[in-house]
Amino acid sequence: MKKQALIIFLFTITAASAQTKTPNQYRKDFDYLWNTIDSNYCYFDKRHIDWNNVKKIYAPQMDTISSRDSFVETIEKVLYELFDHHVDLQTNNDYSRRLVPTSADIWAEFKSGHAIITEVRHGFGAEKVGVKAGMEVVAVNNVPVNQAILPFLAHDNDMEAKNYALRVLLAGDHRSKRIITLKYKNTTKDYYPDEDGMMLENIKYTAMVESKVINNIGYIRVNNFLFDNAIIPKFDSVLNKMQHAKALILDMRETPSGGNTSVARAILGRFINKDHFYQKHEYYAEEKETGIKRSWEEIVSPRGITYSKPLVILADHWTGSIAEGITIGFDGMKRATVIGTTMARLNGSVESFRMPNTKIGFNIPTERLYHINGTPRELYKPAVEVDVTRQTQTTDVILNTAISFLNNKVK
Repeated sequence: MKKQALIIFLFTITAASAQTKTPNQYRKDFDYLWNTIDSNYCYFDKRHIDWNNVKKIYAPQMDTISSRDSFVETIEKVLYELFDHHVDLQTNNDYSRRLVPTSADIWAEFKSGHAIITEVRHGFGAEKVGVKAGMEVVAVNNVPVNQAILPFLAHDNDMEAKNYALRVLLAGDHRSKRIITLKYKNTTKDYYPDEDGMMLENIKYTAMVESKVINNIGYIRVNNFLFDNAIIPKFDSVLNKMQHAKALILDMRETPSGGNTSVARAILGRFINKDHFYQKHEYYAEEKETGIKRSWEEIVSPRGITYSKPLVILADHWTGSIAEGITIGFDGMKRATVIGTTMARLNGSVESFRMPNTKIGFNIPTERLYHINGTPRELYKPAVEVDVTRQTQTTDVILNTAISFLNNKVK
């Protein structure tokens, strides 16, 4: 028993020491993060922030850091300075905010000074309790919205920063159940999106790819696995069974977490019969170092049995990152009609880095991405935009719009 107790004691000490760093180590990790962002983050031109001033503000705070949790909390505040949903840490505390859009169920923006919900994620807590697009956010957890966004708002004179802070606020943290006070048609009411449990911490799918046939129109829903090459054969298997459908709907509305270009090219390649350019890249770090812009267009090639009949892509604010690339790729190749709402508007292509002492990873966009017509990916809008204020738990207005569109197109 004494030997076992000693082993447990030594393990506890070792684990604790592995977590504990000196202020100097935290300072070096902060310096690594700041310098990496300074050299590689490719959207400073859109942010108009004083990144050097960020260092002046936060570097002295490293001398007071005494735990991993407090370090993570401070670094999260540093990243709020960029107000970019494609910038994040690869770790969190219980009170860290959920990632937007991956673990969010509400999209909102300020309009004429009012915080307005513009879309609600289908099938999750907010929708289940009756939250809908068009409602005005009055308060969150009983704090007026303009006050509640302040912990996440780094630049109060920038509307994009305010919209970012609003969405981070509405996403909630990983342990506190949200109370969201909303006003709609002169009625103000409290909503409890997490009343049935923390669904956004426990997202599960019945399959990587789901499918059905709707009046001879094939429907394929791609779920949030675009980072996993195992989705490729599953997608192929489903698509092969749809070859006789008169048209096809490819639903990309539950793909917020991004993925890799192998999966993107695998999907795109099933719908073309010759090589196509599908997106343009710009690599920022080389341009900053040399003053010479580096850019290129990426090609996708045909693969397998080509589905050549009419195609519609469904997109919304939970169509994120590589899914946005797939969507603009279909549009750029003139191979599909995109129907839905503005997408997640995630900036560029991310690269992962790791701080040397805490070993905490972080992601930042290092390549700008464009539609092949030159439009920045994050500014792309669907060919057919849908008013989702008519959306309900039982009425999928984006899908219904797509079915009507294809029925008119294919008699």
